[in-house]
Amino acid sequence: MRVVAHLSDLHFGRLDEATLDPLRRFLDRVNPDLVAVSGDLTQRARASEFRAARRLLDDLPSPQIVVPGNHDIPLYNVYARFARPLTKFRALIESNPEPSYADEEIAAIGINTARSLVVKGGRVNLRQVAHVREWLCSFGADVTKIVVTHHPFDLPEGGRERLIVGRARLLMNRVANCGADIFLSGHLHLEHIGLAATRYKVPGLAALLVQAGTATSTRGRGEANSFNILRIDPPRITIERIAWDRGQAAFQLAATARFHREGAEWRWE
Repeated sequence: MRVVAHLSDLHFGRLDEATLDPLRRFLDRVNPDLVAVSGDLTQRARASEFRAARRLLDDLPSPQIVVPGNHDIPLYNVYARFARPLTKFRALIESNPEPSYADEEIAAIGINTARSLVVKGGRVNLRQVAHVREWLCSFGADVTKIVVTHHPFDLPEGGRERLIVGRARLLMNRVANCGADIFLSGHLHLEHIGLAATRYKVPGLAALLVQAGTATSTRGRGEANSFNILRIDPPRITIERIAWDRGQAAFQLAATARFHREGAEWRWE
C-alpha cells in the first residue's frame, strides 16, 4: 500500500497562519510515501511568498511532486509574466515545474497548466500530452499512475465548464491505453471527486478525478481548509478529506470515500 498526501492552493500571502503547525504535525503522523502539491503556492508570485512556501515544504515529508498554479505567475509585472513567468518558482520551489516520481507501486507526474496569456484559466499543450503519454506508458499495469495538475479535469455540480483545463479530452484520449488511475488538482478551493468514465466516456479509461480544497489560505469558498489523504491498495483506493476544525485548532478526518476497480472502471463502495 502507498499513502499520498494531496495539498493544494496554499496561497502564501493570503495565509491562515494557524493552520501551518497542525498541518505539519498531521503529515508527520501520517508519514505519506508521497506529497503532491497541485499549485498556487503563493498569492502574487512574490519572492517572499515563495520563500515562505519553501520553508513549509522543507518541513513536510518527502518525496514531493510540486507544480505551479496561475497565482505562481506574476500578475502585475508584465515583463516577468510573459518573459520569465516561472523564474521565482524554479529558483525557490522546484527547478522542474513538471516533476515526476516513481517507485515499485506508484508513478506520479506533474503538468504545468498555468499560462501567461490568461489570468485564471489553464491548459495542456501537445508537447505535454505526448510527454505524459510516453511517461505513463513506460510503466506496467501493476503500478498506480497519478497525474498532478493545478487546473481541474472535473467539476463539482454546478461548476462552469470553462474552468476545466483546456485540451482535457485530448489528454484523456491519448493516455487511455497507457493507464492513468488518478488525476490530482486544485484551483477551485472546493473538494470534489469525479469519475473519468462518467465525464469523458473514453473506452478503456478508468481514472479518479480528485480535487483538493485550499489547505492553508484564507481564500475559502464556503468550505473549511482541507486536503486529501489517498490510501492506495490496488484494486482499492480510499480517499480521506482532512478538514480544519477551527474550534479544536486541528486538522481532522471529515469524510471518507472508498473505491474499487472492476476491469476498466472505478466503483464507489
